[in-house]
Amino acid sequence: MEERRFEDRKEPEIVYSRSVKAGKRIYYLDVKKARNEDLYLCITESKKKSGGEDEAPQFEKHKVFLYKEDFAHFTEGLEDVINFVKNQVGTIEEREEWKPEDDAENKDAASEEKPAEEKRGFFGRLIKG
Repeated sequence: MEERRFEDRKEPEIVYSRSVKAGKRIYYLDVKKARNEDLYLCITESKKKSGGEDEAPQFEKHKVFLYKEDFAHFTEGLEDVINFVKNQVGTIEEREEWKPEDDAENKDAASEEKPAEEKRGFFGRLIKG
């Protein structure tokens, strides 16, 4: 039996792609074709990591693979949790587009002390209800 080497593996072909910018994160929605010609969705979250001013930017990436036989269940679950959040918090405002100069402002604001309720973040407020 012939042994396959890691270098010989071919990256799955991307047949359709869309990116969604959300603040400092970018979500890549890639439809890929598997070796058996089946299509699946690869969702990649890319977040810029804060580093030093002299360092090259680094990105933290997380991937989720979603196969077509799971689309209906995934969509149903996603809609359910989105509706739950909307019912808990009311109107959800769209995020403004992120600009690199926002980083400097956020660093200054983050250094100031925040009240305990603000530190808990979104989910802390949900639980407080």
